[in-house]
Amino acid sequence: MPQEILNEARESIRKKILENINLTKTTDEMLEEQVRREVDRYFEGRYVSIGEKAFLIDQIFSSIRGFGLLDTIINDDSVTEVMINGPKEIFIEKSGKLTALEEHFESEEKLQDIIQRIVALAGREVNQANPIVDTRLPDGSRVNVVLPPISLKGPIVTIRKFSKEPMTVEKLIQYKSITPQIAEVLKLLVRAKYNIFICGGTGSGKTTFLNAISNFIPSDERVITIEDSAELQIANVDNLVSLETRNANTAGVGAVTIRDLIKSALRMRPDRIVVGEVRGAEALDMLQAMNTGHDGSLSTGHANSTRDMLSRLETMVLTGADGLPLDAVRQQIASAVDIIVHLSRLRDRSRKTMEITEVVGYENGSIRLNPLYRFEEDENSTIDKVSGELKRTQSPLLNDFKLKLMGYRGKI
Repeated sequence: MPQEILNEARESIRKKILENINLTKTTDEMLEEQVRREVDRYFEGRYVSIGEKAFLIDQIFSSIRGFGLLDTIINDDSVTEVMINGPKEIFIEKSGKLTALEEHFESEEKLQDIIQRIVALAGREVNQANPIVDTRLPDGSRVNVVLPPISLKGPIVTIRKFSKEPMTVEKLIQYKSITPQIAEVLKLLVRAKYNIFICGGTGSGKTTFLNAISNFIPSDERVITIEDSAELQIANVDNLVSLETRNANTAGVGAVTIRDLIKSALRMRPDRIVVGEVRGAEALDMLQAMNTGHDGSLSTGHANSTRDMLSRLETMVLTGADGLPLDAVRQQIASAVDIIVHLSRLRDRSRKTMEITEVVGYENGSIRLNPLYRFEEDENSTIDKVSGELKRTQSPLLNDFKLKLMGYRGKI
């Protein structure tokens, strides 16, 4: 049946139900049954496939109780990202490939209504005075909203889907992002409390990787996680505190930043601090925490290489400490960060670990790096497909003090 007829039916049935029932006194089961009856009545005498009817019933129910059209998209586990550019344009990502959907929202008002429901669930606000907000869905999926007049196309919603199953190192091995041997090395480094930074571009899998290696943290430690939108799933730590930032209210007050949360976390007697992403002045507080007895801290940042991550950290620290000498900043970074893991999304849309590098120290005005593993393509690589693996360099791990402290006497 043509999509226009289904859209017309959806709006007509939805309007009729809202006019004739009291939603506050109607359970979900009663509402679903009412929707089913109205759909049957609407199409009486006309052929509609069972699949189309079921889809229509779900859409009408969702438009009244849930997120409307968005529910159908979000419930598709194969969708990894949703991009809504105003009410008429919806793009989804499946297996790294972007596709435009035929479906669209009935109106800008309807899309605005769904946005308000999403934002309200996390206790946040979005309006003309505060037109940009980061929030999350009940399943933890990350949501970014930008409203007009900032957006010229209407309300913009970008959703990074949250996996129902926590990412594990076993899955990273299965996806060939790392090898079992490298997984054992990362396990040693995390348990020995090396401070690890994970860097990469947008969509390279930084949070996913952080989530996986976070589960190497010993279960008897106290861990504080700090994020813009809580999405880390650390399963094996009992003494876990999750903190989330908050935007300012309509009066421009009440904002709680990552920097505020790091300062607060230091008073909570953490064994480790895990920061979802460092992107601004909070980098200084993060480095100071790493340098003052909170070893084993983990974080991520946007960068195109391990060296680029250091430059980005320098810039971020300087925004939070104007006037601090560059030499002092570099010394802070060199003494705080032990390991940098660089991830990338390659030409075939696969996500790979490109490099694992040790930060050796500060010498002659620059930070010394010691690459331990590098991704090398093999003869099976083509223009469309990347084939290769992380290979050990000839350089040994130089700073093995923390490994010896935990009782490990082997070589990495």
